[in-house]
Amino acid sequence: MNAVLKTGYHFYDHFSPNSGANDINDVCDRHYLKDDWITGKMYQEKLKELFTSSVAAVVLGISILILCCGIFITPVAAAETAVQADPRREDVESAMRKATRFMTDTVAVNGGYVWSYLADFSRRWGEMEAKPSMIWTQAPGTPAMGQVFLDAWSVTRDPVFYEAAAKAADALIAGQHPSGGWNYVIDFAGEESLQEWYATIGYNGWRLEEFQHYYGNATFDDNATIESASLLLRIYLEKREPRFRAALDKAIDFVLESQYPSGGWPQRYPFAPEWNKQGHPDYTRYVTLNDGVHEHNVDFLLLVLQELKDERVREPIKRAMDLLIELQQAEPTPGWSLQYTTDLEPVAARTYEPRAVTPHTTSAAVGSLMDFYELTGERKYLEPIPDALDWLKKVEIPAAEQSGDGRNFYHFVEIGSNRYLGVHRRGSNTENGEYYVNYDTSGGQSKRRIDLDSIRQRYKLLLETPPEEAAAESAWFGRGPSLLPDLVVADNFAREGMDLHVDHERARELIAALNDAGYWPTRLRMTSHPYKGPGPLAPPEGFVDLGHNIGRVGDAWDTSPFFDDEPKPGISTAVFIRNMNQLISYLDSKREH
Repeated sequence: MNAVLKTGYHFYDHFSPNSGANDINDVCDRHYLKDDWITGKMYQEKLKELFTSSVAAVVLGISILILCCGIFITPVAAAETAVQADPRREDVESAMRKATRFMTDTVAVNGGYVWSYLADFSRRWGEMEAKPSMIWTQAPGTPAMGQVFLDAWSVTRDPVFYEAAAKAADALIAGQHPSGGWNYVIDFAGEESLQEWYATIGYNGWRLEEFQHYYGNATFDDNATIESASLLLRIYLEKREPRFRAALDKAIDFVLESQYPSGGWPQRYPFAPEWNKQGHPDYTRYVTLNDGVHEHNVDFLLLVLQELKDERVREPIKRAMDLLIELQQAEPTPGWSLQYTTDLEPVAARTYEPRAVTPHTTSAAVGSLMDFYELTGERKYLEPIPDALDWLKKVEIPAAEQSGDGRNFYHFVEIGSNRYLGVHRRGSNTENGEYYVNYDTSGGQSKRRIDLDSIRQRYKLLLETPPEEAAAESAWFGRGPSLLPDLVVADNFAREGMDLHVDHERARELIAALNDAGYWPTRLRMTSHPYKGPGPLAPPEGFVDLGHNIGRVGDAWDTSPFFDDEPKPGISTAVFIRNMNQLISYLDSKREH
């Protein structure tokens, strides 16, 4: 059952703010999945501005190389040359080893990674600027790197790749919270260093409220815990090494212990003293669907049930899915919210997340319910879907008002009225700035793309599928193939609609693009202001906030990442993951299955 093949992170996470993706079309086609605060047109124009010179230079360089080498050939000759130049398996594996050794020997900190690095390592970033002693758990950080190493191990059986994955897993074990979960970031310099980072760089990231306070616990947000636990599960299954099982068991216990009796999960756990932002209540104890918390926790427990035969998780899975039915709101807004009180009432969270029903959360809930019908054959999981689909159709942005970038839903819809809610901000930094909500959806409003027709088609097909047939290959009943794919990263790419076909020409390009040091040079699209102390209590004279629409940054005291007008050369884990995945897919296509 393909719909349940989720192991903690998604392809779109690889196109993080610092991914430096080489193909502008890839970025523009998928920006709505990650950078949803930016309007499509502005995003596209900004990226084109940033990429034009570098892309042109690359094209010119290739053209000069072709002319100088006299490689001007007819189509027939080109085909013949391509066949002759089909990269040897050993050349592909050699490039993969070279790239991996650079990452493990030069880039990694105790086996772990952030997202991007300047070429001279003078600065580095996860979701925010990181200290040299830090690694990140959010993709494309340490767990995602571990997964691509294991994919490489799967197709080559070269110990270099397994050892790289093991080092990543060991880094996560070293940074595992005593409760069994993980925070977004691990600081090997110790607790005092981490607290200092939160009080400085973290606190001053205006649009990143999750980093403005140090709770000292673990989080399910952005899959920090589930990403890490999923890597431990997979690497344990490879060789059954006891150290991985011990940490994995702690993680499983954490997921079970943190679940509310209702079936939901908080955003953070164990519970820490509450913190409010500008008078807004602390949101970390709310039952959370936001950022896939609920669905990814269920997906992880399903893997535990199938792969470890741990029957303890069966009832928590069922309780979580039954809760999902209960959380659907009544007419005229029969969708799902980002988060709920422990009394199961929709509630606001971060200051830019109003109390609302959200179309993208609704589409995710519908997908999870269809997944669970395929697992159990129980019709009750299909019953909430028609009302939800009808509501989605009702609140879809009229075609004439869509921006043309494929995003067809506003992020927030008011409960009861079905009016769109717009989120805006005023001020310039965390000291003087604030977000506010009204009905004005102009400007850089958050939008999402939802393929409603595909969802309807899948629902119709399942409705026509008898329960016994739907669950015929169900892991719930101990049947069918593993929910854990052989190639995790490739599976994530495929589920996001990426063409996994990699021909010999692309493989040659990737091998040639690897520099002498052993990495793929990348222009880092994002940077940030270095921390310079607390921001002013009033916006600087003449300050105009363009960040909400374009660069997502306020004044010079705002440490949030933003678009760099002059992208600096550097090293990107996202690019490494993508390019390694392509070479892995190329090798996999040559294997006999």
